[in-house]
Amino acid sequence: MKFKKSVGLLLSSALTVGILAACSSGGSSSTTEPESTGTETETETSGENTVIKIATQSPLSGGSAILGEALKLGAQLKLEEEIAKFEELGYTLQLEPYDDQGDPKKGVSNANIIGTDDAIYGVVGHLNSGVQIPSTEVYEKYNIVSVSPAATATDVTDRGLSTVNRIVARDDFQGPAGAEFAVNELGAKAIFVINDKTAYGVGLADAFRDAAAELGAEIVGEGSVTVGEKDFNGVINQITTAKPDLVYFGGLYSEAGILIKQARDKGLDIPFMGGDGLDSSGLVDIAGDSVIGTYITSVAGSSETSESGKAFVEAYRAAFNKEPESYSVYGYDAMGVLLQGLENAITDNGGELPSKADVAAAVRAIQNFEGALTTVSFDEKGDNVNAKVFIYEFAEAAYPPVQVGEVSQ
Repeated sequence: MKFKKSVGLLLSSALTVGILAACSSGGSSSTTEPESTGTETETETSGENTVIKIATQSPLSGGSAILGEALKLGAQLKLEEEIAKFEELGYTLQLEPYDDQGDPKKGVSNANIIGTDDAIYGVVGHLNSGVQIPSTEVYEKYNIVSVSPAATATDVTDRGLSTVNRIVARDDFQGPAGAEFAVNELGAKAIFVINDKTAYGVGLADAFRDAAAELGAEIVGEGSVTVGEKDFNGVINQITTAKPDLVYFGGLYSEAGILIKQARDKGLDIPFMGGDGLDSSGLVDIAGDSVIGTYITSVAGSSETSESGKAFVEAYRAAFNKEPESYSVYGYDAMGVLLQGLENAITDNGGELPSKADVAAAVRAIQNFEGALTTVSFDEKGDNVNAKVFIYEFAEAAYPPVQVGEVSQ
């Protein structure tokens, strides 16, 4: 693991603590139906071209909808840019967005619909690891390849499924990266760890906890909250009693924002830290000024650090009249990887429509794909060997936060 401080770290106050987070697993009780629910059992055509559909699955409603919508829009932008190329190959690309609501049951229900649509050849998603894991079991049965822009739990790729891939770092890399920063850069000696009981939140919090303990920090207490909870007085009282010098939260911005605000209102002025699930403008919207002094690790880098990333930002603004979120560009690059694999499979099949299994194999074989922000080379599990973790600080109540570090594998 290589840790690199950015200039922002040298300029930040030693007393300011925070963390930027972005994505993984969660739940929602929303009953909104997916945008697409139809099925097709025969090959579709558009004019003389065969229709190929690519689905997205992400929360378009519920507590993490900001990130889920951003993921979908990034994927949509890339697909629209590739339509002309595929028309020349004899195929018409169509996007099929599904709302998984951040709910594993809804994700699986949608996955079964996706699996019975003969025209769907791949899925960009999911945002949440807890939805990604069971849904991809369904995709595997239908040989439908998926590329996640955001799911970080280790079990996403450790199950040995041939159709499952992701372009971002794993929790067993992100958690220790956060612990190293907390202990060695922020000087945390007594840490209280909280999770949100989801596959993502528990996995990330445990990885952080174990690494921090190995680095010499004392874990003075652990607690948990429930997704959708609004009153965190119980866990805040536990924190106050334990007297930590840093609190780590494994979960999403919707709960983290409330937790941080309520803790600050009760006089807790110690640093808070979290993972990529906090990497959203929603954290600032909820916590307000209380977000100051929060650090986050994120598997998402800033689009403003490269010319291709800046070009993406301008195209996104022009297309949707809004600013991109952390996972917008990762949705874009995940779609790019999937479409590159699809194109390769078509070419290898002499221009004829390949099987879904051949498309899955072509995606897994991707090496050195240059996206708008990411370079993607998949290993035998479907993990991106070039994935990084970024450290951010909320030095003010504004999004995006300031990058203060970067960790390479």
